Amino acid sequence: MRTSVFPPPETSDHNGVLCFTDDIDCEMLIDAYYHGIFPWPYDEWSVLWAVPQMRGIIPIDKFHIPKSLKRELKKERFKITADMCFDDVIEACATIERSDCEGTWITPKVLRAFKEFHRMGYAHSFEAFNKDGDLVGGLYGVVIGKVFSGESMFFRESGASKIAFCKAVEAMKSAGITLIDTQMVTNLTAAFGAYFIPLEEHQKLLGELRDDKPTPGIFNFIN
Repeated sequence: MRTSVFPPPETSDHNGVLCFTDDIDCEMLIDAYYHGIFPWPYDEWSVLWAVPQMRGIIPIDKFHIPKSLKRELKKERFKITADMCFDDVIEACATIERSDCEGTWITPKVLRAFKEFHRMGYAHSFEAFNKDGDLVGGLYGVVIGKVFSGESMFFRESGASKIAFCKAVEAMKSAGITLIDTQMVTNLTAAFGAYFIPLEEHQKLLGELRDDKPTPGIFNFIN
């Protein structure tokens, strides 16, 4: 059991706020994800560390693909890869315009930390390329033992990120991952089977599945 530099997760407030720091680095990220803590949108100067009292999850064996998306998968419009261009994926996630929010939580200091986190073998990306070889969608997240914590997605062509996610889940199954931590439940993640569980239950699951060892090459595939 790792000791933590963060306050106990159960001490987060009703908004899920645990604490703030001025900086973020890989050691902090390992510590945080091991204990079910993650960075959350705030501002470019401070990092907010969050632990929601209700946590979104998708058990791998309950992952659901909507019928319309199954039809899209059969068309094989995109080539899906893993860890081929992590930096490009996280930069796209940071800069893509979104209708549901203003700005981005992926600030320059978060970008630097997660790029190094990827080089250490903890953060992983999945990419969708179109027939012309252009990166048109993808997602990234963090692997801690048998848990994949999803962080952000982007798309430039309709369906690209959703298809990348479906292929990513196939790769997760092959790698022995059994739980996707979605942090929150949105309309998008709910369509894939996400639901809320209490923090206490999430911490118990995490205690059974987590590991603090890096996982370089765990998703080394091209579809």
